[in-house]
Amino acid sequence: MARRGSEFAGLSVAIITPFVDGKLCLATLKRQIEFQIDAGTTCLVPCGTTGESPTLTHPEHERVITETIQIASGRIKVMAGTGSNSTAEAISLTQRAAREGADASLQVAPYYNKPTQEGFYQHYKAISEAVDIPHCIYNIPGRSGKNIAPETIARIAECKNMVMVKEATGMLDQASQILATTDLTVLSGDDSLTLPLMSVGAEGCVSVVGNIIPQDVIEMVNAFRNGDIQDAQRLHLKLFPLCRDLLSLATNPIPVKAAMAELGRDTGELRLPMTALNPDQLAFLKRSLETYGLAVASAV
Repeated sequence: MARRGSEFAGLSVAIITPFVDGKLCLATLKRQIEFQIDAGTTCLVPCGTTGESPTLTHPEHERVITETIQIASGRIKVMAGTGSNSTAEAISLTQRAAREGADASLQVAPYYNKPTQEGFYQHYKAISEAVDIPHCIYNIPGRSGKNIAPETIARIAECKNMVMVKEATGMLDQASQILATTDLTVLSGDDSLTLPLMSVGAEGCVSVVGNIIPQDVIEMVNAFRNGDIQDAQRLHLKLFPLCRDLLSLATNPIPVKAAMAELGRDTGELRLPMTALNPDQLAFLKRSLETYGLAVASAV
């Protein structure tokens, strides 16, 4: 079955937001975007969880999205993270991103205020009616505090422009129900579950580890899509330990920013309340990177 949003199949990377001395570093952002373009990544996702969107001011949030779109200049898709727990704010941010030329928006489930299922539906319906670009529902109850039920996602799927789900519940049954009851494209929101989700019908991922090794994620996704299951499994098992460590050592994006600093691709600077890995955690991360085959700045 042809699915809406299938043009976003493959690897989307939830890019980090680089800081130097507490300020946005646009030169580093440009280098990271060019890195992803060279790798053949399908789509960039600025201002998601990995981009520390909760600590960006509104002007910074808009600046990161605008700069990403302008640097990308049509060479790679951009799915702007413009979700909010305020429907009006989500609409405003999404309208701005659409005017700047975003190819789609990523709409996280309203967090903290924990809407009812009807509230979720009305929130996404309002966004779909207000902004005429494709939208991706981002369901991550571990962050937002409440699951968008698959029955509710089926209702949301009837709204125009709602074409994708970033599935980060960790529940294969939920993903299967969405795939069985809608024509939405499902993208994995957990790197370690990308291949399992693809086995039931997902078409790719919105990745954290893709900040570091996009080519390897692309290779795994393409192997599965081309029917080479054995090679896809081999790549999944290679990727799994690093994916696990990047999302278990500390809250995302702390480990991936530390990893990028070790690889000479970012300062690793975070904004409070995010804090750096402690020495033992950093030593563990360095070993994980080296075991994968990546050269870190200093041996442990």
